[in-house]
Amino acid sequence: MSNNPLLDSLALERIDRNFYRGHAPSEFGGTRIFGGHIIGQALNAAYATVEGRVCHSLHAYFVRPGDARVPILYDVDRARDGTSFTTRRVAAIQEGQQILNLAASFQIVENGLEHQAGTMPDAPPPESLPEDNGAPPRRMVDEHGDSIIRQRPIEMRHVHPQDFERPQKMAPAKAVWMRMREPIGSDIRLQHAALGFASDMNLFETAMRPHGMFWSTPGLQSASLDHAVWFHQPFDFNEWLLFIEDSPIAHSARGFVRASVWSRDGRLVASVAQEGLLRYRG
Repeated sequence: MSNNPLLDSLALERIDRNFYRGHAPSEFGGTRIFGGHIIGQALNAAYATVEGRVCHSLHAYFVRPGDARVPILYDVDRARDGTSFTTRRVAAIQEGQQILNLAASFQIVENGLEHQAGTMPDAPPPESLPEDNGAPPRRMVDEHGDSIIRQRPIEMRHVHPQDFERPQKMAPAKAVWMRMREPIGSDIRLQHAALGFASDMNLFETAMRPHGMFWSTPGLQSASLDHAVWFHQPFDFNEWLLFIEDSPIAHSARGFVRASVWSRDGRLVASVAQEGLLRYRG
C-alpha cells in the first residue's frame, strides 16, 4: 500500500507470467467502473512485462461496461520485443468477457530531432480558479449504504465551466488544469498510469457542450468507445498540467474529442483523442 489512494486502486496482483488481477471502485456509487481506471490498470499490466522502455502511445477500445463488483483479469500478450520498440496487447476480462482491449508501444530512451509547433494557449493560472469549478460532486455510497461525497484523486480547475445543473449551449472547447491531489513520486510508469486515468475525466463532456447537454440529460445515451494517448515527453503530474480540449465533430450518434496536454513551462507533453457514443432520444 502507498500513501496515494489512486495508485493503490490502480495496483495489480500478479497471477502468472502474463496475467494480473485488479479491482476498481465504481465512480459514483453504482456498479459501473470509470473507463480511465481500466486504462490505467491495463497500462500498469503492460508495464509489468517491460523493462528499460517507456510507453509512448496507447490505443484502447471499450468493449463492455465494467462491473465494480467483479475483479478484473488482465491478460498481457507480449506481441513484440524489438531492438528499440516493444509492443504489448492487453485484454481486460470480467467473467470470461472482454471489457477493454488495449495496445501499447514502448521505446528505449533516446535522443532525436526535436520541434514543437506553436505555443501553449493563454489560460488563467490554476491558483486564480476555484477548485472543481464546473465538475459535479463525486457522490459515493459507503459500507453502510449512506451517500457520501468523496474527493477525486485528481484536482481540477476549469477555465470554462459548464453549469451542470442547467447546462447551457457552449462552444465545443474548454481548458482544464489538472494535477494529482496526493504526490505520486517521479516514477514515469506511475506518472503515465495516472495521466491515463485523468485523460478520461470530463473529456467527452466537450462534445456535449454545443447541444446544451450533460451526462444526466434525459434521453441522452453516452459511453466511451475508444481512447488514445500519446506521451510525447516526460512530465510531472504532481504539478499542474493544462488540458486544452475541443470536439471538431459529432455525427452518426458519435462524438469526437481531442486534447493537448501542456506543462506550465509551455511544453506539449501529451495528446489525447477519444470517440464516444452520443445518442439522443429525447
